[in-house]
Amino acid sequence: MWLSAPNIDCIHGFSNRHGGISVSPFDSLNLGGSEDEPIKIATNRKLALKNLNLSIDKLCNLKQIHSNKVCIAKIGQQEGDALVTNEKNLILAISIADCYPILFHDKVNNVIGAAHAGWRGTVSKIAENTINEMIKLGAQAENIKVAIGQGISQDKFEVGNEVIEQFEKAGFPSYCWKENKINLIACNKFVLFQNGILEQNCWTMNSCTFENDFFSYRRDKGKTGRMWAMINMG
Repeated sequence: MWLSAPNIDCIHGFSNRHGGISVSPFDSLNLGGSEDEPIKIATNRKLALKNLNLSIDKLCNLKQIHSNKVCIAKIGQQEGDALVTNEKNLILAISIADCYPILFHDKVNNVIGAAHAGWRGTVSKIAENTINEMIKLGAQAENIKVAIGQGISQDKFEVGNEVIEQFEKAGFPSYCWKENKINLIACNKFVLFQNGILEQNCWTMNSCTFENDFFSYRRDKGKTGRMWAMINMG
C-alpha cells in the first residue's frame, strides 16, 4: 500500500495501486481522478490513511494545475501544485499518475513540503518555489531531506521539440534529455541542488509508473487511477 523513503524521518509514504476496493481499470487503491465511483475513492483514502494511523480530518490536498504555485497548507482543497507547513498535525497529500511527487522534511526546524512535478511544474521550478516557501516558515536548505517518488522514466517520456526548447530556455543542462526524451528526475535534482539541497540529503525511488504496481496516465491512455505522496509530522 505504501512505499517509504529511508531519509524522511516522519510519517510519509508513496502509495502503490494495491490494497483498496476499486475495480478495473482503477484497481484497487485508487485515491483520485474523476471516473471512478466517488464512494470508492473516499473509502480508499480512509483505508490508506488508517494504514498510517492518520485521520482524513487533517487532510490538505490540491486541485493540481501543472503550475509552480505553492500553497500554505490548510485543511481541505486548494489550487496549486505544492503544499508546505510548519504545523505538526496536518497531512499534505499530492496526487500522481506519471508526474513526480517530491517530499521535503526539515527535521531540525519542523517544516515539511510536498510537490507535484510534471514537466510543466519542473520547467517552471516548482522545487525551488517549495524550498523558498519552506524557508519562509523557518526551514534551512541544508537541513531539508528530499525524497523523489515514482514517476514516468526517461525511456517512456517522449516529448515534442517545443518542450525540450522550454527546458533549454529555462537554463536546464543538456544532460537532462536525450534526443526527445526528458529525464525529469535529473531536471528536478538540478533545481534542488541549485537551491541548497545537499546531494546526500536527496533520495530517489527510481521506479517508473509504467511498472505494474502503479497507475500511469500515459500507459493506460487516461483511463487509470491516482496514487498519493503524503507527509505528516505527527
